Amino acid sequence: MATPFVSVLIDTYNHERFIEEALASVLAQDYPVEAREIIVVDDGSTDRTPEILRRFESQAKILRKPNGGQASAFNFGIPHCKGEIVTFLDGDDWWAPNKISAVVAAFEANPTVGLVGHSITEVLNDCVRRSELVRESPQFRIDSVAGARTFRLRKSFLGTSRSAYRRELLQRIGPIPEALVIEADEYLFTLGAYFSEVLLLRDPLTFYRVQGQNLFLLGDGDLRSLRRRYDVLVALANSLRERFAAEQVPAPIARAVVETIEVEAGFDRLFLYGGKPWETVKLELDNYRIMHEGASLFRRLVKSASLFPAFFLPPKNYFALRRKLAANSIYRKARAKLFPQMAPKHVDRVGQWGAL
Repeated sequence: MATPFVSVLIDTYNHERFIEEALASVLAQDYPVEAREIIVVDDGSTDRTPEILRRFESQAKILRKPNGGQASAFNFGIPHCKGEIVTFLDGDDWWAPNKISAVVAAFEANPTVGLVGHSITEVLNDCVRRSELVRESPQFRIDSVAGARTFRLRKSFLGTSRSAYRRELLQRIGPIPEALVIEADEYLFTLGAYFSEVLLLRDPLTFYRVQGQNLFLLGDGDLRSLRRRYDVLVALANSLRERFAAEQVPAPIARAVVETIEVEAGFDRLFLYGGKPWETVKLELDNYRIMHEGASLFRRLVKSASLFPAFFLPPKNYFALRRKLAANSIYRKARAKLFPQMAPKHVDRVGQWGAL
């Protein structure tokens, strides 16, 4: 049997500190060199990224375009990919040496699978790493409400640096709405999970760098970035809703998928623009219902009781209070002892998950 040809599509923007490590991890793969290609889309970097990329011109195809965001980078790069399988990597992440071979083996063993994801190791700094390993329901499809609920709890295993697609699946999905300057990967893997079976591998084959340049994980309260995220989440929800309607996806399935995005956007809206206390309570309870479907009555009561301040405080004040408490080590230790965080049933967590 011929070795499948694999395309590695790397999107990068101002990753001068990280892009070399990302490329090195691809070049170090245990997959045959002649059976893979590397396509790098530099989305208009203004730092030293272009200079660094020039060192790799003999080993990768370097494409440069004006800055337009993740969707435009994917739309620009995907047509250049010749592989039967297309894998994605963000310019600030890197792969384990067996990433490609593990993904290809999964595709070959599962002909009905069009999208493969896998577990992940988050790298917070040189000393702190923590892994989230998939345990339950490693294979699913958005073909029912139950399938949609399975998907929405496991989509974190399908982010850019974790996902690989059969080329024909990407062709069926088609162009990504370019308003998705971030979260273009979610548009892809959501439709991918509707059009085909998804398989998640337990091995953590990607190292995901949690750092100040992450465009979706915002921990510093930067309002401009938060507004961008809110706008993108609204665009993502609308784009998926429109595409689901065009594909005649049953309304209950579409709602189950889009609901999680709308909840995320709702939190950002309340933080940015304010709202009524009851909106905070509703969003908190909706989010808890989604993330902890099997929670006991006691757990649900504890969650409801913890929202007591939200019934009275304006949303901005409530979120400010939560942020202040989360930064208090005494509060964190007391909460962990009295009401330990309920880990998702579908994952195993390894490393310092409770320490941060």
